[in-house]
Amino acid sequence: MKSDRPKWAIYTDGGSIGNPGPGGYGIVMLSNGVRRELSGGYRLTTNNRMELMAAIKALSTLKEPSSVVLYSDSRYLVDGMNKGWASAWRANRWRRKGRQKALNADLWKMLLDLCERHQVKFVWVEGHAGNRENERCDRLTQQAAARKNLPPDRGYEKQQAQAPTLFDQPGVE
Repeated sequence: MKSDRPKWAIYTDGGSIGNPGPGGYGIVMLSNGVRRELSGGYRLTTNNRMELMAAIKALSTLKEPSSVVLYSDSRYLVDGMNKGWASAWRANRWRRKGRQKALNADLWKMLLDLCERHQVKFVWVEGHAGNRENERCDRLTQQAAARKNLPPDRGYEKQQAQAPTLFDQPGVE
């Protein structure tokens, strides 16, 4: 990574109580002795959306292009970026190989756009395995998801409104 950019180590986590259910994300950001903790949540969302949202919120707070090592216990997030799945979905108009719609396209787009601004290396860490910063993110996530009066996850609600119901399937009456 370029040495002229600010360097950050960022730990993220996301989850929901039920899936879907109330959800939250937690973030720990470290750079040159600076420590930031962020968290937030939504009244109805999914685990995967909160994992993505944590990375998006963290990268969005960086005021200038930075070199980032982003640690997450989410294979969905880390593999989606490192294996090029998200880029392939975008190139395929948010369709997966089997032509199914890629889920959470709204968040993947935001994340890909942020990764064009910042140099980001995604690193998977095992969850609940004693990593101090990952454990802190988990606590922040749980606290955020348990808050009262959480705002809507408009992207999730829109996605659900567009999803076919059981009765929209051929042959189901």
